[in-house]
Amino acid sequence: MEHLTIGPLTRAAGTVRLPGSKSISNRVLLLAALADGETRVRDLLDSDDTRVMLQALQALGVAWRQDGADYLVSGTGGGFPIKSAELFMGNAGTAIRPLTAALALQGGSYRLSGVQRMHERPIGDLVDGLRQVGARIDYLGTEGYPPLAVHPASIRIDGPIRVRGDVSSQFLTALLMALPLVQAPDGRIVIEVVGELISKPYIEITLNLMARFGVVVERDGWSRFVLPAGARYRSPGEIFVEGDASSASYFLAAGAIGGGPLRVEGVGMASIQGDVRFADALNRMGANMMAGDNWIEVRGTERDDGGLHAIELDCNHIPDAAMTLAVAALFAKGTTTLTNIASWRVKETDRIAAMAKELRKLGAEVEEGADYLRVTPPQQWQSPAEGIDTYDDHRMAMCFALAAFGPLPVRINEPGCVAKTFPDYFQVLAGVAR
Repeated sequence: MEHLTIGPLTRAAGTVRLPGSKSISNRVLLLAALADGETRVRDLLDSDDTRVMLQALQALGVAWRQDGADYLVSGTGGGFPIKSAELFMGNAGTAIRPLTAALALQGGSYRLSGVQRMHERPIGDLVDGLRQVGARIDYLGTEGYPPLAVHPASIRIDGPIRVRGDVSSQFLTALLMALPLVQAPDGRIVIEVVGELISKPYIEITLNLMARFGVVVERDGWSRFVLPAGARYRSPGEIFVEGDASSASYFLAAGAIGGGPLRVEGVGMASIQGDVRFADALNRMGANMMAGDNWIEVRGTERDDGGLHAIELDCNHIPDAAMTLAVAALFAKGTTTLTNIASWRVKETDRIAAMAKELRKLGAEVEEGADYLRVTPPQQWQSPAEGIDTYDDHRMAMCFALAAFGPLPVRINEPGCVAKTFPDYFQVLAGVAR
């Protein structure tokens, strides 16, 4: 489908059961592959990004099979059976980055590549971190970016490993997950973060899941992490993948704009995902929010005037869900300012530039900076004939569907890109919006 026209929509109400979290799904798959024993993975996300990881693990000799809706992954005890492979990773950052770190320690020869956009997403800080322990990794194209060639190497730990934290938290996640498999003279491995660590909640996901597989990491704030050396991951036997908190944001925003009541199931107060705090941001804008351990519900707004109000928010804790706030700002009184979003620049597209351009098409006044976005709602809504471009970015497509709650229909170009994390997103949205 080249494009999809939605709306105008006037109401959103009902219940949505969320697909599994992409971030949790791919971390769990890799940990299960590296662990001792078999892991039953329940509620795994079925999307392009998880299929990329499953195919890569299969190519590395990891045995897995489906059992109904579950996946059974046979762990390798830390060593992949196949020592030479060419792996295509699509545009899945949650797959290529941790897998690169794991492969650098395997003593094999591997090549990792992806779609063109993946070859424009930086990986140099991770490679620099791995080279500090003796890994041999070459760039096959532009320095600092995939595709990569990984070669057999003698891995050694002779001091703290330093990694930048201000570009992507996935670099630190990759090192945290891979390095416990390495021996060290004093039985411990230290990782030091250089600069501010962005997207801290994603590191909390990583540490939580590592602990579920038996490896506990000590941390000193967000700048120093101490790992056990020569550790072995152990299967927990069974693990459930939470619903995707980033995907929850679209429906919570729809309920706030479209009156509700709208409930999302699969994430709640007990979630390990930082993006669940999107509900707090909506509450600050005036939405009427309620939550339990495994659900969140929105019932329109609490304001006397019945509308949302603009906020200024540091979005370091909700980097993906913050995109939804940028579109929700179209329906808020005043100018909404989102800061600390520099990581948007190196995602599936340059999301700051893309968001600014597409919001302007709808008539919004937008100011963009290196790490911030300021959005003032349209004085007069527009419905661009050329449609809203999505840049092959699933979150652009899902966010801008909410613009259909304005007075005019919205045309979403290339809506199929949502297959990356939520293949039936538009059908689910149609089930609760009218």
